[in-house]
This record gives sequence, C-alpha cells and structure tokens, in this order.
Amino acid sequence: MRIRSVRIRSVRRRTALAAAAVLAATAVGTTAAVAAPAAAKPPRFLAPGELPPHPSSPWYASKVTPGLPDPEPFCLDGGVVPAGDRAYHRSHWTEYDTGAVQVSVVTANEDRAQRLAAKLRQKVARCAGDWLHDKPGGTASWKDYGTVTAADGGRVYGIHTSMPESEPGIHLFGVGRSGRTVTVVQWGEMGTFEHAPVPAFKATLRQALNKL
Repeated sequence: MRIRSVRIRSVRRRTALAAAAVLAATAVGTTAAVAAPAAAKPPRFLAPGELPPHPSSPWYASKVTPGLPDPEPFCLDGGVVPAGDRAYHRSHWTEYDTGAVQVSVVTANEDRAQRLAAKLRQKVARCAGDWLHDKPGGTASWKDYGTVTAADGGRVYGIHTSMPESEPGIHLFGVGRSGRTVTVVQWGEMGTFEHAPVPAFKATLRQALNKL
C-alpha cells in the first residue's frame, strides 16, 4: 500500500508540473501577443470614382502600396519625397492615355509635414523650367490654379510640355496636408491646358485631403 501511495503521488506531481508548464507557455504567448506592436495603417486614399471623370473609360486602381512609385512621378523625381518617412502610393489608369497617381507621406510631426509640403509645391512650380533644361528643343509652361480649402489646405498646379513632332502633355498636380500627413495627386494625359479638368481635379484634391 505504501508503494502504491508513493506512485500515485508521483503521477499527480508530474501531472501538476505539466499543467504548470502549459499555463506558463500560454502566459508567455499571451504576453508576447500583447507586447507586439500593431502594424501601422496607411492613410486613406482616393477611390477610382473620386478622380475627374473620363468621357470614355472608367478609372481603375492598384492597391495601396508601401513606398514610392517606381519610377517616381513626373515632376516629383530626384528624391524630393523622403524615403525615410512612411510613404504609400496608389496608381490609377484608364483604358486610354489618362492616368493618375497619389503619394501620401506620414511624417514624424506637423513641422516636418509643413516643410515637406512647401518643398513639393516648390518642386512642381519649377518643373516646367527643369524639364526644358533637360529638353531644350521642347516647350513647357505652368499655371498656378490656386488653393483648395480642406484639412490644412492644398494647392493645384498645371504643367504643359511639348516636343516637336510629338503629342503635347498636360499634367495637374495637387499638393496638400492634413496634420503630419502630406499628399500629392498627379493627373496627366495628352493635351493642352484647354483639356485640363481643373474644377473636377480641385474636387479630387479636396476629397483626398478630407480622407487623410
């Protein structure tokens, strides 16, 4: 009887130790799950239907993708958008030559965001001159279409470029900020300033800023 009692106690002890080990492992797993940081969510982006309507085609869109577009958008190349901040982009296209892209950058603070927005506006305003420097045989011009009242404000610009024996191109740019997030929307197609849907594009930029 004594031997049997010892064996029973030994079995119970091993069972208790095993249960304690399971509880400890579960606790560690739970702690790790709580301690793991949540993945940063990107800002909200434009939906295809929020871009200026195309007369002959719907808009299509890629997924929101971390990082900068490759290649970088026209007028925004040369590392003007800092890769060190959290950048995201989304491309849009139609069944014709009209396309668009939105890039949003989440900065460390509002002061940094203000500086980035100013840098991007300056880059777009100088784009026509920079393009001519690289293509002296062409013509280029730009227009400042004014501000958009939404979030912390935005501004719209137009850039027209043309090369001899080639179709001209027209681009619209919207640069704006909401808090520490800066967004740029670029729209482009073959054409001139007369083909630029400025009022509709301003509505697009306003929607983009309100969604940040």
